[in-house]
Amino acid sequence: MRLYIVLRYIGLVLLLNAAFMFVAFLISAYNADSAMIPLLLSSILTALVGFFPLIFVAPTNDLSQKEGYVILVFSWLVVCLFGMLPYLLWGGEFTVVNSWFESVTGFTTTGSTILTNVEALPKGLLFWRSSTHWLGGIGIILFVLVIIPTLGKTRMFLSRLEMSPLAKTNFHYKSNKLLRVVIFVYLGLTLVETVLLYLFGMSLFDAVTHAFGTVATGGFSTKNDSIGHFNSLAIEIVVIVFMFLSGMHFGVLYNIFTFKRVKWYKSSVLKFYFFSILVGVLLITISVKGTNYQTWGESLRFSAFQLVSLASTTGFATADTTLWPPFSIMILLYFLFQCACAGSTAGGIKVDRMVIFFKSMRRQVKKLQHPQAVIPLRIDGNPIDEETVHSVLLFIVLYILILFVNGLLITTMGVDIMTAFSASAATISTAGPGFGVVGSESNFASIPDLGKLLLTFNMLLGRLEIFGLMLIFFVRSWR
Repeated sequence: MRLYIVLRYIGLVLLLNAAFMFVAFLISAYNADSAMIPLLLSSILTALVGFFPLIFVAPTNDLSQKEGYVILVFSWLVVCLFGMLPYLLWGGEFTVVNSWFESVTGFTTTGSTILTNVEALPKGLLFWRSSTHWLGGIGIILFVLVIIPTLGKTRMFLSRLEMSPLAKTNFHYKSNKLLRVVIFVYLGLTLVETVLLYLFGMSLFDAVTHAFGTVATGGFSTKNDSIGHFNSLAIEIVVIVFMFLSGMHFGVLYNIFTFKRVKWYKSSVLKFYFFSILVGVLLITISVKGTNYQTWGESLRFSAFQLVSLASTTGFATADTTLWPPFSIMILLYFLFQCACAGSTAGGIKVDRMVIFFKSMRRQVKKLQHPQAVIPLRIDGNPIDEETVHSVLLFIVLYILILFVNGLLITTMGVDIMTAFSASAATISTAGPGFGVVGSESNFASIPDLGKLLLTFNMLLGRLEIFGLMLIFFVRSWR
């Protein structure tokens, strides 16, 4: 493996982060706030480290499989490491562990936070915090769906896992076209939502930062009460719509926005995504009516927002779901597992895998009834090979096992069961809030430092689809 090539690509990623740090510095300087010097120093240091390998290493597109993996994983780790600098230099609640936690949760678009008072942060630092979401959101799409699939004839395992049958169907583009698709959708969603939020009453700063958090399915807000601070039905509807859209496959969104003659509405994955959310919203609405809210309108309003927020792994909040009936909490917990679609910025098991899982279960029942029958598994008429089915089932089992072990370890630190396991589920799914102490209107400040470090590892596992991070420990055994 050519380490110098790896360092060059990581350097390019750091330069992008340095640029956003500098924009945050300009905002800080305009407002003359206390984050100005920390952001400037962080930007300079990040730029110097990122630029250094570019001086000595010539560009190349000839990357090996091993080099691609190392670039992918260490880019995430390095940007999280440098991303904590503005927090650490600013101080306040940001200890070393807290700075690392806030940086990782930002770049992985998880949205969990250690902050007890978000509004105490200066605007420059708030912008950088939201920028980590936006960079992390488009970063995973560009790496997994653009860079990795172009690394030769043998596609990397991480790419095969991320590229579900629906993803493959909608990403039959050459790499240059694929890059334009991703940028068109990502920038388009961000711009349109920013305009709408501004028109419906947010300041331009709040509109931009909340659009960053929505489209990246991250959930960082500039307000302590998240979206609930604005108490605006119009704003909530806009955010719900864009959270739902951001949880869809970007290729599908591109086909919709460009009026392609593709029957995307017949996709079993999209239908499952839509109808599962619809059923979940209706059940929670019925559950909270009369117990938490007096009218059907209120019940539907808060139920729809909170469920779409968790299902898309965004994590914005308008209500304290910890106070909801156990039935509602169990439904929300299910969506913490399922989450949204492959090919989006969302984390979790993903709808695509759930569809394959349920179809596999149905096929197994048929095989028990007819042992000699050959029953192929198909999605929308496309056959799914046994390797894909096996990978999906293995992923789901491993996902639940990691969640359980992580939650179990956190309970040994004096954290209650609901908090420990929901925090583990919320971080590996990159959804953000859990239940108990880490509920939708709370934070992770009370989790012990060791627990926070475990949860950041959980976030990275979830964002890199588990195997993407695990395989880095076996690089030396590759041939």
